Amino acid sequence: EMGIYETPYQKFGQLTYEQWRACRLVVDTGMHAKGWSREKAVAFLTKNTALSLHEINTEIDRYISWPGQALSYKIGELKIKELRKKAEEILGGAFDIREFHRIILSQGTVTLTLMEDLVDNYIKMTKNE
Repeated sequence: EMGIYETPYQKFGQLTYEQWRACRLVVDTGMHAKGWSREKAVAFLTKNTALSLHEINTEIDRYISWPGQALSYKIGELKIKELRKKAEEILGGAFDIREFHRIILSQGTVTLTLMEDLVDNYIKMTKNE
């Protein structure tokens, strides 16, 4: 959307990171809900990502010590996309992506309910202008 992935090499990088983010959902769930060993998680990331072995070990250690982090990150991403779509649909041409991002980031780390309230207030205030 921003035009930063223009060349095939850049697009490959984007897709590589998307693949890694998908794989971390599998690993987080595998270790904490399915009883995967560290070795199984390392093997999965080795087979399914372009990460170096050092990066894989660092990531696995993070997932072990922070259960659900990868899943909550993804849920947050999906919620932000949902709220953006809602704001775009309601506000039409009055939607401002920079203002939307300012609102999303304005209070730091918040619950999804509070983030939705912030966006709803942004929509209401923008409609009333």
